[in-house]
Amino acid sequence: MKTLLMTASLAACIATTAAAQDMITYTTNQPFEDVIFGLENAIIDQGLVIDSTSHVGDMLERTRADVGSDVTIFLKADVYSFCSAAVSRKVMEADPMNIVFCPYDIFVAVSPDTPDQTMIGFRSFPEGAMKEVEALLDTIARAAIGQ
Repeated sequence: MKTLLMTASLAACIATTAAAQDMITYTTNQPFEDVIFGLENAIIDQGLVIDSTSHVGDMLERTRADVGSDVTIFLKADVYSFCSAAVSRKVMEADPMNIVFCPYDIFVAVSPDTPDQTMIGFRSFPEGAMKEVEALLDTIARAAIGQ
């Protein structure tokens, strides 16, 4: 039983580490609203259109009691979704199954553990054609916080 518990704990640690490695994040002391403003402008500056904004933090807080939780996960958290016709066509011509990655998302969040810091980030992508999308998202995220 002890071995089983240790194995399960190790598996959980590995899963957590793998998930953390699957995203690229930047942290700034800028307020959430400033980062959101910067992100919206950075997306538009690339000639792209924001398809949707998911207010994930609001949803989690609004439904917290309904699901039996008392944990505040984010003070604020939004996910911006958008696509690039040119880049999307290029990566899907390389592999039509790259459709699974479209639209592209960048999140902005503030954790209750670090309320004076705003995090911006996005998922990392597999080697190959999708690295061009990752580079685009990196350019946009950095521009949003003035890097």
